[in-house]
Amino acid sequence: MPDAGFGHNSGGVRIAVEVRLFNSLTRHGGGAVFHRLSLPAGSTVGDVIRRFGIPMPDVYLALVNGRDITPTLGGGINEHRILDEGDVLALSGPVPFSWAYGAPVV
Repeated sequence: MPDAGFGHNSGGVRIAVEVRLFNSLTRHGGGAVFHRLSLPAGSTVGDVIRRFGIPMPDVYLALVNGRDITPTLGGGINEHRILDEGDVLALSGPVPFSWAYGAPVV
């Protein structure tokens, strides 16, 4: 949903983004890794995660255009990050033998 920052006449504006789901999150995309979405302008990373029905604690890594938007490992992601036209959002669940599974990282 567009907010006041997008102007009064932006109600019908849509953006195209690509979403890539990795590791345990692929099951939320029907087993597919790549998804193209058309979203209302002003949509956030959290909107996409909810659209796929992914529980927020299951997302351990989020990248927008290759840049990490996870402030700390296991500390959640920046779900309020607004997406722009052409953005590529990559989401990953925990990777076996990683910090998320309790294995020590050396």
